[in-house]
Amino acid sequence: MNTIYQDALQRGQESARAAVLDCAIGLLIADGPAALTMRRVATEIGASTKVLYTMFGAKEGLADALYREGFARLRRAQERTPFTTDPLARLNDLGAAYRQHALAEPAYYRVMFEQAIPGYRPNAESLASAETAFDASVAAVETCIATGVFRPGDPHEISKLLWAAAHGAVSLELAGHFPPDTAARRFAALMAAVGQAFLADDHQPDGGPTA
Repeated sequence: MNTIYQDALQRGQESARAAVLDCAIGLLIADGPAALTMRRVATEIGASTKVLYTMFGAKEGLADALYREGFARLRRAQERTPFTTDPLARLNDLGAAYRQHALAEPAYYRVMFEQAIPGYRPNAESLASAETAFDASVAAVETCIATGVFRPGDPHEISKLLWAAAHGAVSLELAGHFPPDTAARRFAALMAAVGQAFLADDHQPDGGPTA
């Protein structure tokens, strides 16, 4: 009988790498940071430690791969969000997709944002790679500005502020502070309130000036 790694390897190197990362994130969440060792992961998937060292270099490389994988999955989730010609609806849809992805991938969310791996700190290259997960959001903000829905401003800065709001609400939900029957409503209300701060005057709900 083939091991998990051997089965994955038959589908290609990318599948083999994904199998390692899936195993590693599972161990991290199930058994804690102490379980995240090259030897333990190798044993679980049925590969040699040499295979893992070749892939990632060392445990730090494995941690970095998990961090990058989390943001890569988020980027794909954003890119899969159905496109709409309404720029504000597009931005809201991307925010909702962020929340849905975080709830679907809480283990990766912890690695990305909650320092689930003690001692790991993403380097400048990894942080830059993480930024690309929000390219769709920046583009949506740019469209809101170009079409006059938002006042002129820095689309990257606006996107980051929207991200900060989304992240705060999602983190509270994952921690159990926002129960399921209120979480979605609170998330939508928060995002609407933050987005209103950037609306052009003629797009304000009451037609009045922006505060």
